[in-house]
Amino acid sequence: MCIACRQMQPKKEMLRVVRNADGEIYPDYTGKAPGRGAYICAAEDCRKKLDSKKLLNKAFSAAVPQTVYEQIGGEGHEQ
Repeated sequence: MCIACRQMQPKKEMLRVVRNADGEIYPDYTGKAPGRGAYICAAEDCRKKLDSKKLLNKAFSAAVPQTVYEQIGGEGHEQ
């Protein structure tokens, strides 16, 4: 489920953001990195909402660096 629009979509069509055991948060383009994951769909509105409402901070209950939001917002979904 996309954390911005709350719509169910296939995992392969969304970008996974992961928080690993060391507390690092980063986009997981493989979808297989260990740790807690949150998904965001490719829609531009969702990516804008992700940053404006700081949804990753809420999903991970942690401060997420602005650079992570910039990486996600500035890139298209890669496979």
